[in-house]
Amino acid sequence: MHLHLEGSVDPLTLMELSHRNNTPLPGNPESGKELTEDDVRSLYRYRDFHGFLMAFKAVTERLRTPEDYELIAYRLIEKLKAQNVVHAEVYVSVGVIFWREQDFDAFFDGLERGRTRGERDFGVSLLWIFDAVRHFGTEAAKRVFHKAAQLREHNVIGIGIGGDENKGPAHWFRDHYAWARDHGLRLTCHAGESAGPESIWSAIRELKAERIGHGLTAIQDPALMDYLAERQIPIEVCLSSNLRTGCCASLSQHPLPSYLERGLMVTLNTDDPEMFETTLNREYELAAEAFGLGAPELERLAENSRRARF
Repeated sequence: MHLHLEGSVDPLTLMELSHRNNTPLPGNPESGKELTEDDVRSLYRYRDFHGFLMAFKAVTERLRTPEDYELIAYRLIEKLKAQNVVHAEVYVSVGVIFWREQDFDAFFDGLERGRTRGERDFGVSLLWIFDAVRHFGTEAAKRVFHKAAQLREHNVIGIGIGGDENKGPAHWFRDHYAWARDHGLRLTCHAGESAGPESIWSAIRELKAERIGHGLTAIQDPALMDYLAERQIPIEVCLSSNLRTGCCASLSQHPLPSYLERGLMVTLNTDDPEMFETTLNREYELAAEAFGLGAPELERLAENSRRARF
């Protein structure tokens, strides 16, 4: 339920894209030296949320053609199949594509070719969520949401906003979310990842978000915890992501056990799996190992994902 297409690009695929588009990576060895897999992996070794955003930016810079998007969509579905995933709702960073002034319609054709081939070859269904960048502002988000509405009959299920919560508060986007809802799109929002519980309240109250991405800081507000449990608003928890970005200092400090104990509807997700060196299977293993979850609890998490899907 919380998976970014661009964050699924593995080092070998990124190497292929770099060579294909003649775009050397940041910190690439001297000219003429063969790019190695370790050179690419070093891009994914960062220490904080800003470092992650820079790595994400480097990946999107190497997506230049419809064929590039077809490739990464197809390979994502292949990986999902290997993890026994049967359905995914995948963020596409449409806001970034517009910001780069690239031909999104052509790119979307590539995405759809990759999705169609992947569903045919691997039997995994996939829907798109168009993601806007909150710190790019409201007009940029409006453009993303309008494009999602135009393509709603072409496997686009919803919209969301990511990026820097503190530089793009949810209430900025209230009218645009209302417009998207009126045009048949489902609503999700990154909130409470790098900002406090007020960001989650705003996503719920101002945007009417149906799912909350991360929701890490809800634990700081007992009233919010009660509200989320009572309304069963899905929380898209991403353990490895929270650790790698520094939003959570350690697994022992992660609120997942408290969320389960309080009856919140929690789902487990990978966010940007290649950048965080994880898989959905690994996230379930982490939850079991760190918090002592047994089969009933893990089955409940899987069932929550089924219930939370758009």
